[in-house]
Amino acid sequence: MARLPFDSDALRHEVAPGPLPGARPDALLSWFDRARRDLPWRRTGDPYRIWLSEVMLQQTRVEVVLPYYERFLEKFPDVEALAAAELPDVLARWSGLGYYRRARQLHAAARRIVERGGFPRTLEDLLELPGIGPYTAAAVASIAFGVVTPVLDGNVERVVSRLLAMPGDLRTRPARARLLAAAGALLDPGRPGDSNQALMELGATHCSPRAPKCLLCPLLPGCRAGRAGEGEAYPTPRPKRAPQRHRLAVAVVEDEIGGGVLLLRRGDDSPLLAGTWELPWVEVRDVKQGEGGEEPETALAARYGGLWHLAPSQAQVRHGITFRDLTVDVFRAELARESRAALLRAGAGFFDAAGRAALPLSSLVGKVLRVLGIEKKS
Repeated sequence: MARLPFDSDALRHEVAPGPLPGARPDALLSWFDRARRDLPWRRTGDPYRIWLSEVMLQQTRVEVVLPYYERFLEKFPDVEALAAAELPDVLARWSGLGYYRRARQLHAAARRIVERGGFPRTLEDLLELPGIGPYTAAAVASIAFGVVTPVLDGNVERVVSRLLAMPGDLRTRPARARLLAAAGALLDPGRPGDSNQALMELGATHCSPRAPKCLLCPLLPGCRAGRAGEGEAYPTPRPKRAPQRHRLAVAVVEDEIGGGVLLLRRGDDSPLLAGTWELPWVEVRDVKQGEGGEEPETALAARYGGLWHLAPSQAQVRHGITFRDLTVDVFRAELARESRAALLRAGAGFFDAAGRAALPLSSLVGKVLRVLGIEKKS
């Protein structure tokens, strides 16, 4: 197995000597062999399935990913099947998992892999694929191909920062060099993939952000923060971004004949949720009719054209997208026949439950339709 060097730019800075004595790779692996969760991507050496899991797990919890992972593989069992698929089909199978840019990049990278004749086996080649950054490249290289290189995800950063009792912003280049050096010192050259997964597992199950289980940690003898009883002090908390609060009016227009609901597709150039389908909506200062602010009917007409009539608000839901906090007033709506025809000509459509299941939907769609009883609660 080839040992690849750490990032050369990072090594220009002073680095820590690695974990303290007592934090041993063999203890970490022994713990992992006993305690690791049985996850489907740990039962395979297929780089495609390992890569898929790493992409899906970005900013998403394991328990959320599991059903999507199995469902995605039923449709696209290998990289060739994914590369041959059309993007709307890929987005539809991803629907509900969020962060749709991941699916777009996954699809583009699959086509690149097939074009080059096989899966890249080195960090350098993996990093040339769309959507693959240093973490994903290191994870796939070490787990699938045995490359001895450390990974740095949020769980590993937390574990190592506590080992070193390392304060400050972990995103700086000197800080990342220290973290990489320490994580690299915990790799077993014979089992680099398992070593990386062990660190990630430890952060996910024991070395949690709050109330870490320090007494059960295999690295406690070498952990400065843990031995001092100061685990929660590391890493240094980042300032939270203030949420942006918005109020929306969402219009639900039903087709009396086919039973479908009117949906529109976001453009591929949309900065948020590109290519997904959504209900007609507008942002307004006050969506309660007669209480000042722009009337939602007027705002909908300005955005989509046509004549809209809204019944009194049926419900209100809350929804979050990254740092955006949305308060959504839900209206049943009627749309003049000629207005419907114009929207349909522009690419909108009426979709029943089966049709919606085949689309990449904003998760807000399901939330709104469930509160109205149009879609069953799962």
